Amino acid sequence: MRMFKVTACVPSQSRIRTQRELQNTFFTKLVPYDNWFREQQRIQKMGGKIVKVELFAGKPGANTGVS
Repeated sequence: MRMFKVTACVPSQSRIRTQRELQNTFFTKLVPYDNWFREQQRIQKMGGKIVKVELFAGKPGANTGVS
């Protein structure tokens, strides 16, 4: 099964004293190829930013169905 290794940065969900103390949380997770669009939308709705995306499983250069 093809999976993406996604590294993203999202604002912290904890209570913030002032707006200037915004803390970001970096995380890395594996996302199945079929769920990639949904995960991308979730990260962006949280106000996050996708830092890096890698193909985790499968052969590099294999056809991913995108033309």
